[in-house]
Amino acid sequence: MTQPVTISTQDGIATVTIDNPPVNALSQAVRQGLAGAVQQTEADADVRAVVLICTGRTFIAGADVREFGQAPQEPHLPDVIDMIEGAKKPWIAALHGTALGGGLEVALGCRFRLAVPSARLGLPEVNLGLIP
Repeated sequence: MTQPVTISTQDGIATVTIDNPPVNALSQAVRQGLAGAVQQTEADADVRAVVLICTGRTFIAGADVREFGQAPQEPHLPDVIDMIEGAKKPWIAALHGTALGGGLEVALGCRFRLAVPSARLGLPEVNLGLIP
């Protein structure tokens, strides 16, 4: 199985890529990959900034429904977002498609966000009475 989160670095800019088809859901493997990416980029003296991108037709479309009904597995999303937000090096989210629920929360944890005009952002969990 390929890794759902990869890192490449060029000219001091690390690009963290999420590739978790079909909608880049925030599975445990993605959360773990993001946490590892924060640790790796913070430890790399050559990295000055981090750009978070996603493959496919969407940014991050929220939680992984395949994990619903299972016991939560670490790292938990709020912890990962705290790591991104607390990083000394700026993280920039490049948004396209949809950024829903936890996907938007990840983007909000980044220091900067850029979105294509067609991007759709939302917190649909509030319709269920859940606080993001």
